[in-house]
Amino acid sequence: MQIANKQLKDFIIDSGLISSGVIEENFNEALSENKKLGDLLMEKSLISEIDLKKLYSYILGIPFVNLEKEVIANEILHIIPEPIAKKYGIVAFEKEGNNLKVAMQNPEDLQTIDFIRKKTGLKIVPCLTSEDNIKIVLKQYEKSLKAEFGDIISKDSESVSSSDSEDDLEKIAQDLPVIRIVDTLIKHAILQSASDIHIEPDEKEIRVRYRIDGILHDAMTLPHQVMGGLIARIKVLSNLKLDEHRLPQDGRFKIEKDGYKISFRVSILPVFEGEKIVMRLLDETSKGLTLEKMGLFGDALEKVHQNIKRPNGMILVTGPTGSGKTTTLYTIMDILNTREVNISTVEDPVEYRMPRVNQTQVNPKIGMTFAAALRSLLRQDPDIIMVGEIRDGETMQIAIEAAMTGHLVLSTLHTNSAAGTLPRLLDMGAEAFLVASTVNVIVAQRLVRKLCNDCKVPYNFEEKDIKNLQESFEMTKALEILKKSPQLKGIVDAKSTWKNIQFYRAKGCDQCSEEGYHGRQGIYEVLEMNEKIGKSITSNASADEIEKSAREDGMQKMYEDGFVKAAMGVTSIEEVLRVTKE
Repeated sequence: MQIANKQLKDFIIDSGLISSGVIEENFNEALSENKKLGDLLMEKSLISEIDLKKLYSYILGIPFVNLEKEVIANEILHIIPEPIAKKYGIVAFEKEGNNLKVAMQNPEDLQTIDFIRKKTGLKIVPCLTSEDNIKIVLKQYEKSLKAEFGDIISKDSESVSSSDSEDDLEKIAQDLPVIRIVDTLIKHAILQSASDIHIEPDEKEIRVRYRIDGILHDAMTLPHQVMGGLIARIKVLSNLKLDEHRLPQDGRFKIEKDGYKISFRVSILPVFEGEKIVMRLLDETSKGLTLEKMGLFGDALEKVHQNIKRPNGMILVTGPTGSGKTTTLYTIMDILNTREVNISTVEDPVEYRMPRVNQTQVNPKIGMTFAAALRSLLRQDPDIIMVGEIRDGETMQIAIEAAMTGHLVLSTLHTNSAAGTLPRLLDMGAEAFLVASTVNVIVAQRLVRKLCNDCKVPYNFEEKDIKNLQESFEMTKALEILKKSPQLKGIVDAKSTWKNIQFYRAKGCDQCSEEGYHGRQGIYEVLEMNEKIGKSITSNASADEIEKSAREDGMQKMYEDGFVKAAMGVTSIEEVLRVTKE
């Protein structure tokens, strides 16, 4: 909001909220640091956000509303769809005739007001509110959705019939109750930012679970009689065979509405009690991910950027299933995706569609394996090749040959550490001198959950905590890394010890659904090939010896990167231990 620092200073002095001496001192500081006076006062806890917004409202002549204890009627709340409310920080709270009162953080955002006016066809009356007020109201969408889901299940599940014939199944799949159940289940998953939906039949009920930030949570149970209709509806959406119940099936579908575009990858597997469904949600609107946002920084980031700019060689990303390897490869491809290069991929399955990238789907049933697709792809004049995963010796051999003949090859491998990747390639039948000359850099990674900023609790290590960690980690070396880390400047200094560095624990609040965590970030170790490591490979050195050489060259281990992020307050030590313990 365009409120000048001097104007705000004068109003605060008039209101008597802060003494004139204190406000003058902060006004001069804001001036010298080119900051907004309001932000500086909030940072120093000299004024609450509510009081500041009330002042803004008085200056702008726009009413201020406090919605902390307001329960907004569903029909008014849902005039603005939840994804739009979340994206633009605007919520509807009152309607009188053709007038819709909306609360927002920036009532001068005329573009958003005009957008809502066109979408609703109503006259918009903007009011000012705080960020916390917006968050509280956004939670009401979730509560109303849960209530709506309960109503749908209780009203509609009894009216769902079951059958095995294809014609009847198709009819059931088009029934309104089944459509509403599936739509609401999907809507609920999107609202909770779930990455996967698991629908699992038991003897007497159906269990639905959502994977949120890498952890599975029970979401709801459904009556067993809706199972047939539920499976039929998802099969119709995914264009799968309705009457096939004995063999696994894979399909996909897409949903575009309310400002989001989600692609669903569907896997159906026969189990003892029927068929289990797992749907992977891929958000196609979340573009603009960078290596920095994913958690790579400092020397590790520099090494990756240097090596992806080379015209040939191999970039390998390693880690277990679900550690974000494919996302890292897609982000690298996004950086390299310019008009001057031809990028081709071989994937199983194709996860995200990328413009100007030629993506090939593997299909082993008809002989379209990774190796066969990669062999054909080399005749397509590619500059950059992405192989979804090196699973066998043949694929690995072709990938190495492609890296030798002037192509940049990106791929993933299942190993526990960066150093362990090199002996793994030799085990698959690669020649040691070829591995040494073609591999540019190896990125090993895991995903840790990010602490919720609203409720994380600071604490310091006790003697017993340090002793426990010393059993598994080189704590002296890790402390040196924390002291040298540019990200911890001002947090950790040369005199710091493990006892006086502040870390954070998860607590749980309304903003993170009582989990204590919200979102995920990567922790990494980046091994760059050099002459010394090359010699270790050709002399058949073990993973430990290769790692020792890389450490001498400055490589940080994954848990050390995790400790840095824990000291920054991004994640907790418990999370780092959870994903790095072997």
